[in-house]
Amino acid sequence: MTFKTRFAPSPTGPLHLGHAYSALLAYDMARLSDGEFLLRIEDIDQGRCRPHWETQIYEDLTWLGLDWSTPVMRQSDRADAYTAALKHLSEMGLTYPCSCRRSDIELAAGAPQEGVPQFGPDGRIYPGSCRTRALSDQGANDVIRLNMTKAMAFLPKLSFEETGPSHMGAHMINPQHLIQSVGDIILQRRGMTGSYHLSVVVDDAAQGITRVIRGEDLWEATKIHVILQYLLSLSSPTFHHHALIRDDVGKRLAKRDDARAIRKYRDEGATPVDIRKMVGLSA
Repeated sequence: MTFKTRFAPSPTGPLHLGHAYSALLAYDMARLSDGEFLLRIEDIDQGRCRPHWETQIYEDLTWLGLDWSTPVMRQSDRADAYTAALKHLSEMGLTYPCSCRRSDIELAAGAPQEGVPQFGPDGRIYPGSCRTRALSDQGANDVIRLNMTKAMAFLPKLSFEETGPSHMGAHMINPQHLIQSVGDIILQRRGMTGSYHLSVVVDDAAQGITRVIRGEDLWEATKIHVILQYLLSLSSPTFHHHALIRDDVGKRLAKRDDARAIRKYRDEGATPVDIRKMVGLSA
């Protein structure tokens, strides 16, 4: 099987050193395996994405010395694929509409119970307030959630392979752990055709990705993605979660941290080799 990976940024701000590390690492791993490196633009959130940030993504990555197969996949072109995946899960009886806002979820969560997880990969774990609603009751401002408890009934013993240094090896998925520590994830957000979890699974399958290379901050989401891959009859790639590039006080970089934007280093005269050294990669 040909090694195939991707770098999938969202055009909501400038790429920073953390993005540079992830993209360069994926590119290097593909090259060493005589594989293929793809670029995907994750612009499903049209309210936050901007064309000039997408243009700068291409410019920054080209300046770093990366090239990729074309055409570039853009999530904003793939509404039909996400709708079909959501329909499949709904026909299995695994989805329901939810009208709860963040404040409703915080209120419903009540006082924390000792030993019970309060937060998962998507923030506050949803308490299930709308779980009994039928899809026919869906309102214009509702999100669509996956009923995790029902989904678990469809699953055999699932595992996935990880090659990242912090989690290397095979990992079994514990259904009860997912119910308690992840909860009913959102599959379709308000005003959007999908959510990150749904779209990334559908897109990786469409592009034939065999190795998902991404930051350690997405490690906990991996089990969600493997579950969705099984429910949608999609193959699971091997995963590789890498360390995050952090600032001087140990905080991971964010797009609002313009001081470490690739474009800023370019404007100050840095070279691609300098960027590689800054993020700990060989030239």
